[in-house]
Amino acid sequence: MGEPVLLSVNNLSAGYGEAVILQQISFQMKAGETLALLGRNGTGKTSLIDTLAGATRQHQGEIILDGIALHKLPSYKRANAGIGWVPQERNIFKSLTVHENLTAVARLPAKSGAGVHWTPERVYQLFPRLAERKLNLGTQLSGGEQQMLAVGRALVTNPRLLLLDEPLEGLAPIIVEELLKAISRLTRVEGLSAIIVEQHPQAILAISDQAIVLDQGQVVHSSSAESLLQQSDVLAKLLGVSRSSF
Repeated sequence: MGEPVLLSVNNLSAGYGEAVILQQISFQMKAGETLALLGRNGTGKTSLIDTLAGATRQHQGEIILDGIALHKLPSYKRANAGIGWVPQERNIFKSLTVHENLTAVARLPAKSGAGVHWTPERVYQLFPRLAERKLNLGTQLSGGEQQMLAVGRALVTNPRLLLLDEPLEGLAPIIVEELLKAISRLTRVEGLSAIIVEQHPQAILAISDQAIVLDQGQVVHSSSAESLLQQSDVLAKLLGVSRSSF
């Protein structure tokens, strides 16, 4: 038997106020899977992440996380149900130290026996740079270090599903490589389920199981990540990715 379904999104439409951005989105993820969420700018990727986290207005459909009807819960209760959200803005507490950022939000797993128990100490093992800067304020961190801290803050909430919205955006190549290794460890070794929005499809597809491409708020492609990675012509058509970037 395969892994059970962790996340089921059915006929989901959502947006901001009366504006409907997402239209009839449906997909499923099994426990332990990673989903690459791709699309050109403005196609609804961040809106979908925001909707899963409870930060948009949902017009129809349902979001089920391990049997829990997330669409009926406010955002703070979705975190309690197992959603770990790393938004583009990172949302760290810049007036607190690295260690205070982690301890302020740390909590036990939503389910006992739900795998690895993430603590600030385990985050320092994943990101040694943060261990070196544990007494530094958020304002004293580089952009890459702030992103690591944002991921760490999500991990210490012990989520069932990690939502990463463009985690590599604007970072130096050496930091991108470090973050990719960490994300790969989280998903491939630790078995944490994740949805990753990214503008660099090859990097994320290489560490993902599934891929979904959005266009104008709708799913226009769904396949295994490996299959999409091998179809350079499809990537070019859907995302404007040139062959020279492979």
